[in-house]
Amino acid sequence: MLAKMIIASEKYHCVDQILTICAMLSVGNSIFFRPKEKAIHADNARISFFRPGGDHITLLNVYNSWKDVSYSPSWCYENYIQARAMKKARDIKEQLIEMCKKVEIDYGNEKLNVIDDDKYTNVRKAITAGCFYNTAKFQKSGNYKTLKNPHTVHIHPSSSLFQVNPKWVVYHELVFTSQEFMRQVIETDGLWLLEIAPHYYKSTDIIEAPTESDPKGKKFPLPHEMQIIYPRQSTFFIKIN
Repeated sequence: MLAKMIIASEKYHCVDQILTICAMLSVGNSIFFRPKEKAIHADNARISFFRPGGDHITLLNVYNSWKDVSYSPSWCYENYIQARAMKKARDIKEQLIEMCKKVEIDYGNEKLNVIDDDKYTNVRKAITAGCFYNTAKFQKSGNYKTLKNPHTVHIHPSSSLFQVNPKWVVYHELVFTSQEFMRQVIETDGLWLLEIAPHYYKSTDIIEAPTESDPKGKKFPLPHEMQIIYPRQSTFFIKIN
């Protein structure tokens, strides 16, 4: 999953951003801490890092904010962030940079390290390319249902998208407590799935059937962008020491 994201990052010109996100995801869910006696302060600190798009963008913002203060341990403490986890993420990112050099992904090219817009569209497309099989769609019932092998899932309460409920999301992992929750969730677009994974998704998986028949009985052709078939990507493995 993370390897596919890294490969796609070169195509979408966001290599540094995806390497950072992969490193933060590799640490797990130990980035923030929440002491009982300061729970409200910790929650407000976490919310301050939220950015449009979802949890992966939040992780990117946390890392870049830490980098801007020269990787300060005291900054981590003030923002209820685990300094040890951040140091581990930094070490993992350095390993990933070295791996990119070995497979000739040009990490140093500034044109491959950009953010398209304030919604991080190119970054979210690269993440979707890596996690397209972990897709869920919002239902009229108020819950989400996974697109393949459908079953009901929910956005985790700690997510920046909790109660936002975008129509389409991809998630990093599922956890089961009282319900099955999606953790590390990002907003995506149904049409991106047809562009990125035409071998996995069909138009019938994405496009809702019309509620009324076309009066002339005509079939609606697929938009041009849905008809594009992209070549298969090469295999790329990540091994973290």
